[in-house]
Amino acid sequence: MGELPVSAIIVDPVTKKVVSACINHTKKNPILHAEINAILKALKLTNLERLDKFDIYCSLEPCPMCTSAISISRIRRVYFCLEDKKSGGFINGPKLIYSKNLHHKPKFYYGFKENVFLNLMKNFFKKKRN
Repeated sequence: MGELPVSAIIVDPVTKKVVSACINHTKKNPILHAEINAILKALKLTNLERLDKFDIYCSLEPCPMCTSAISISRIRRVYFCLEDKKSGGFINGPKLIYSKNLHHKPKFYYGFKENVFLNLMKNFFKKKRN
Protein backbone atom coordinates (compact mmCIF):
# COMPACT_ATOMS: atom_id res chain seq x y z
CA MET A 1 0.00 0.00 0.00
CA GLY A 2 1.23 3.52 -0.79
CA GLU A 3 1.88 6.50 1.43
CA LEU A 4 -0.87 8.23 3.36
CA PRO A 5 -2.05 10.94 0.90
CA VAL A 6 -0.76 13.97 2.77
CA SER A 7 0.70 16.98 1.01
CA ALA A 8 2.18 20.34 1.99
CA ILE A 9 2.79 23.42 -0.12
CA ILE A 10 4.79 26.48 0.91
CA VAL A 11 3.69 29.69 -0.77
CA ASP A 12 4.96 33.25 -0.97
CA PRO A 13 1.74 35.14 -0.12
CA VAL A 14 2.91 38.31 -1.89
CA THR A 15 3.70 36.77 -5.28
CA LYS A 16 1.36 33.76 -4.84
CA LYS A 17 4.28 31.65 -6.07
CA VAL A 18 4.60 28.06 -4.84
CA VAL A 19 8.07 27.73 -3.33
CA SER A 20 7.84 24.01 -2.56
CA ALA A 21 5.27 21.25 -2.82
CA CYS A 22 5.88 17.89 -1.18
CA ILE A 23 4.23 14.67 -0.07
CA ASN A 24 4.92 12.08 2.62
CA HIS A 25 7.92 9.78 2.19
CA THR A 26 7.52 7.93 5.48
CA LYS A 27 8.02 4.49 3.93
CA LYS A 28 11.65 5.52 3.34
CA ASN A 29 12.09 7.46 6.58
CA PRO A 30 9.48 7.84 9.35
CA ILE A 31 10.15 11.54 9.89
CA LEU A 32 9.81 12.57 6.24
CA HIS A 33 6.31 13.97 6.58
CA ALA A 34 5.03 16.26 3.82
CA GLU A 35 5.49 19.35 6.01
CA ILE A 36 9.10 18.48 6.89
CA ASN A 37 9.89 17.78 3.24
CA ALA A 38 8.29 21.07 2.15
CA ILE A 39 10.17 23.07 4.80
CA LEU A 40 13.53 21.48 3.92
CA LYS A 41 12.98 22.06 0.22
CA ALA A 42 11.87 25.69 0.73
CA LEU A 43 14.90 26.44 2.92
CA LYS A 44 17.20 24.98 0.29
CA LEU A 45 15.56 26.73 -2.67
CA THR A 46 15.33 30.14 -0.99
CA ASN A 47 18.71 29.89 0.75
CA LEU A 48 17.07 31.35 3.86
CA GLU A 49 17.40 30.18 7.45
CA ARG A 50 13.81 31.14 8.32
CA LEU A 51 10.57 31.10 6.37
CA ASP A 52 8.89 33.99 8.16
CA LYS A 53 7.52 35.51 4.94
CA PHE A 54 5.85 32.28 3.79
CA ASP A 55 2.65 30.33 4.40
CA ILE A 56 2.16 26.56 4.42
CA TYR A 57 -0.92 24.73 3.16
CA CYS A 58 -1.38 21.15 4.41
CA SER A 59 -3.99 18.57 3.53
CA LEU A 60 -3.99 17.25 7.11
CA GLU A 61 -3.46 18.91 10.49
CA PRO A 62 0.28 18.81 11.18
CA CYS A 63 1.43 16.31 13.81
CA PRO A 64 3.37 17.49 16.89
CA MET A 65 6.73 16.99 15.14
CA CYS A 66 5.64 19.03 12.12
CA THR A 67 3.98 21.67 14.31
CA SER A 68 7.33 22.15 16.07
CA ALA A 69 9.19 22.30 12.74
CA ILE A 70 6.72 24.90 11.45
CA SER A 71 7.30 26.97 14.58
CA ILE A 72 11.09 26.64 14.46
CA SER A 73 11.20 27.62 10.78
CA ARG A 74 9.01 30.65 11.65
CA ILE A 75 6.39 30.03 8.97
CA ARG A 76 3.94 32.92 9.04
CA ARG A 77 0.58 31.20 8.57
CA VAL A 78 -0.65 27.60 8.46
CA TYR A 79 -3.70 26.40 6.55
CA PHE A 80 -4.89 22.81 6.84
CA CYS A 81 -7.90 21.05 5.38
CA LEU A 82 -8.65 18.24 7.80
CA GLU A 83 -8.29 17.91 11.53
CA ASP A 84 -6.26 14.91 12.66
CA LYS A 85 -8.12 13.88 15.81
CA LYS A 86 -5.67 11.02 16.44
CA SER A 87 -2.26 12.55 15.72
CA GLY A 88 -2.74 16.30 15.26
CA GLY A 89 -0.51 18.83 16.94
CA PHE A 90 -2.38 22.11 16.44
CA ILE A 91 -5.95 21.74 17.67
CA ASN A 92 -5.90 18.06 18.59
CA GLY A 93 -3.50 15.91 20.58
CA PRO A 94 -1.05 18.00 22.61
CA LYS A 95 -2.28 21.27 21.00
CA LEU A 96 1.28 22.54 20.79
CA ILE A 97 0.20 25.80 19.22
CA TYR A 98 -1.13 26.84 22.64
CA SER A 99 1.98 25.77 24.57
CA LYS A 100 3.90 28.53 26.32
CA ASN A 101 7.07 26.65 25.32
CA LEU A 102 6.44 27.14 21.60
CA HIS A 103 8.33 30.34 20.80
CA HIS A 104 6.76 31.20 17.44
CA LYS A 105 3.02 30.71 17.12
CA PRO A 106 1.91 31.08 13.52
CA LYS A 107 -1.64 32.08 12.73
CA PHE A 108 -3.60 29.07 11.57
CA TYR A 109 -6.80 28.35 9.68
CA TYR A 110 -8.49 25.05 8.97
CA GLY A 111 -11.48 23.39 7.37
CA PHE A 112 -11.16 24.55 3.75
CA LYS A 113 -11.60 21.96 0.97
CA GLU A 114 -12.44 19.55 3.79
CA ASN A 115 -14.74 17.28 1.74
CA VAL A 116 -12.18 16.78 -1.03
CA PHE A 117 -9.49 15.56 1.35
CA LEU A 118 -11.91 13.66 3.56
CA ASN A 119 -12.99 11.60 0.53
CA LEU A 120 -9.36 11.08 -0.45
CA MET A 121 -8.53 9.76 3.03
CA LYS A 122 -11.64 7.56 3.19
CA ASN A 123 -10.76 5.99 -0.17
CA PHE A 124 -7.15 5.43 0.92
CA PHE A 125 -8.18 3.55 4.07
CA LYS A 126 -10.94 1.67 2.25
CA LYS A 127 -8.37 0.35 -0.25
CA LYS A 128 -5.95 -0.44 2.57
CA ARG A 129 -8.57 -2.58 4.36
CA ASN A 130 -9.44 -4.55 1.20
